[in-house]
Amino acid sequence: MEMIIRRFAGIFILISLVLAHYHSAYWLWFTALVGFNLLQSSFTNFCPLEIILRKLGVGGSYFAGEKAAKSCCVK
Repeated sequence: MEMIIRRFAGIFILISLVLAHYHSAYWLWFTALVGFNLLQSSFTNFCPLEIILRKLGVGGSYFAGEKAAKSCCVK
């Protein structure tokens, strides 16, 4: 889940920077919003994207219904 959220944040930041360069500098506010959301989520553990992804069924464990396989090193 964290990897997906980081990818979304990176994509949103890069897209907003491109839009700020070619369209309007006001797109930098979107970049600031993404950065602020990343900062606040590190303190509060509240991430709107995580809620949306969970409702869409993304981020569940691959082995959700199965027992985890034992490691080769654990006996």
